[in-house]
Parts: sequence; structure tokens; C-alpha cells
Amino acid sequence: MRRFRLGHYLKTSLWVVPLLFILAGIALSLVTTSVDDGTLVPRSISGDPTAALQILYLIAFAMLTLTGLVLSLLVVAVQLAMGTFSPRIVRQILQDRPSQAAIGLFAGTFTHAMLSMRAVRATGPGEGAVPGLAVVVAIVLVLCCIGTLVWYLNHIAQSLRTAALVGWVADDTVTTLDRVYPDRGDEPTLDPDTVAAPHSGVVFEVGHDRLVSLAEHADCRLELLWAVGDFVPTGSALVRVVGEPRNLKQDAVARCIVLGPERTLNKDVAYGIRLLVDIAVRSLSGGPFTDPTTSVQAIDRLHDILRQTARRPMPSGQHYDAAGTLRLVAPTLQWSGLVQLAFDEIRQAGSRSPQVSRRLAAALGDLLDVVPPERRAPLENQLALLNEVASVAADTEPDRAAAMEPDASGIGSAAPMVDPSR
Repeated sequence: MRRFRLGHYLKTSLWVVPLLFILAGIALSLVTTSVDDGTLVPRSISGDPTAALQILYLIAFAMLTLTGLVLSLLVVAVQLAMGTFSPRIVRQILQDRPSQAAIGLFAGTFTHAMLSMRAVRATGPGEGAVPGLAVVVAIVLVLCCIGTLVWYLNHIAQSLRTAALVGWVADDTVTTLDRVYPDRGDEPTLDPDTVAAPHSGVVFEVGHDRLVSLAEHADCRLELLWAVGDFVPTGSALVRVVGEPRNLKQDAVARCIVLGPERTLNKDVAYGIRLLVDIAVRSLSGGPFTDPTTSVQAIDRLHDILRQTARRPMPSGQHYDAAGTLRLVAPTLQWSGLVQLAFDEIRQAGSRSPQVSRRLAAALGDLLDVVPPERRAPLENQLALLNEVASVAADTEPDRAAAMEPDASGIGSAAPMVDPSR
């Protein structure tokens, strides 16, 4: 138990890895200054004693500053994660090896530069002993630190993504699961006509042309069981094979479907709509009058996106080969799904906000004017539902009428408010 406690303490401590880098910096300084007596590296590279001292001093000062910067970024990351996600996520961030390595590299470079300064001896103007090898190593370490700083800024920003933190905890949990329950039991039995997902992730890219080609060569039809943006668990059925394929390589089929840690806007229009809806709903999370203006701004953009989509042909999800044979079927969000995604949650969350209901009424009315007849039904349904919830939320008949008055500004540009004749 004592060994376990010691190992757990070292594993979860922030200072262990930086301390190892500092010790490495000390060792590197001792080795380079003992190997080079001042003649190993030409003065044209290392400079005279005065220049060498200035170089080492500037390196040490810069590394001290960078170390403080990285520590500050780490503290900010911890605070943001605690406030946004959970206080219990702090341990995961403090155990982040890249952060520890970045701090350690800067601290080790600082240590090397500081200790190397003691070996510089000036006996006169431009004369004396210069540990050229130590100076060259310090310069190389600085270049490495610059690259590490750029990489670390990207790393810490990426680490604060919801998907990154959730995946971080999930991966550690799976590692613990394999250690505590090493016996995986019987593997789930899948239909022999399906292709299993090699790992978990969100579908964010599908090689339709490649899948059609594979299906054509195998003389079969493939049915993708997940839409772009769906999360696929490890080992679940990913593609169904219809027919009797000839030499269909399942690995090649699985490689045509890219699974990543989170949804992206590469091919997922619905995800962009989802983000705008999240903004609108979050602004109303404290109540209908918390921040309806932000919700209206999100509705403005949703209105614009749906208006630009209104008359565009929507893909059916059916893909044919050159001979006209159906080879691939993929779930594809249709117009009614886009309308429901854009308005359902905002309508429910903002039903008691006149500003939101009026802006929704204006958006739906405008969309009804531009969509083809076959696409009117989802919008008419949304308008009827909005009228119903707004009527229930309002306390008086004038409030009910005002809540459904189309207004592109929420409250501000409706006809009764801008027309002097009214």
C-alpha cells in the first residue's frame, strides 16, 4: 500500500516532471561546460565572453518569463474548467503530461543557461574563456522552447473543448475499466452482414464515392446505419451489407467512414444550426427575460440559413453507380428535420418571451413566403405550435396578440410600432 500511495502521489503531482527537466538542465550544463574548455566552438558562433554572458542572461530571463506564462495559462484553464464543467475535472488537467513537459522544458532551459553563465570568464576586453558548447546548446533549447510555446498554446486551447475534456475522462475510465475488469466476457454477436465500427467516435466524414465503388465491385448494396454527426460506440454495427457480396473488404468499408472526437462543420450543416440553437437556448436558461436579445440574434442567423436552404434540392441519401444501380443508402437530414432542429427548442424555451415569439413568427412567416408548396407543412406546423404556446404563456388577450405579432427585431419594427396610421 505504501508503494501504491507513493506511485499515486508522484503520478498526480504537477512538480515531478518539471523537476526531472530541471535536473536534466543541471546535468546538461555540467557536461557541456566540462567537455568544452573554450576551444571546441569557434568564437564566430558563441561570441566573446561579453556576448556569451548577454546571450545566456537573455535566455534565462526569457525562460523564467515563459515558465510564469505557462503556469498562468494552466491556472486559467483550471478555473475555466471548474466553472464551466466540474470542480472534479481539476485533477485531470493537473495530470496533463504535455503541460508538465512544457513547464519542465522552460524551467530546464532556464537552469542550463543560469549555470552555464558561471563558466564564462572574461580576462580582458574580448578575451577570456567561453563555454561555446553550452551557449550553442542553450540556443538550440530556446528554439525548441519557441516551438513548444506555439504548440502548447494550441494544446491548452484544444484541451478546453467540451469534447476533449469529456473524451479525456472517458479514456481514463476505459483504462481503469480494463484494469479492474480485465475479462471482457463474450463479444456481442453482430449480424454477419454488418461492418463493425473499429472504435468509437462521431461520424464527420463519409467517402460516398469510395463506398459506391466498393459496393459496385462486390456487387452489393451498402446501408450506412448512422448519419453524419451521430456518435458511434465501439464495436457497434456501422454499415449493413445487402446482397451477396463478392470479396468485400470490411476494413476498407470502415476506413471510408471517418470517426472523430466531436462534430465539425466539414459536412455537417445541422451542427452549425445546433450551435446557434444552443446559444439561443442558453441565453434563456435563467428565464424568458434573462437575455432574449441574444436569442433573437441567433434566430436572425437561423432564419437566414433556412431561407438560403429553402429552395435548394435536398440530397436523398441514395447513391448510384455509373450504371444506375443503387449502391449506397445513407441517412440524410431533410427539410422538415432542419426546421424542427432550428425552432423546436427555441420555441419551447422562449415561449414566455414576447421578443422571442415575435421574432420566430416573423421568421416563419417570411420562410412561408419563399418555400415551395411541398415544404410549407413543417413551417405551418411550427407556426401553429408557436401560437399555441404563446397563447398559454400570455396572461391577457392583448398580450397574446402582441406575442404573435411578426417582428424582425423581436420588439421594435412590427407594423403597429412603426406605422403612424396605427
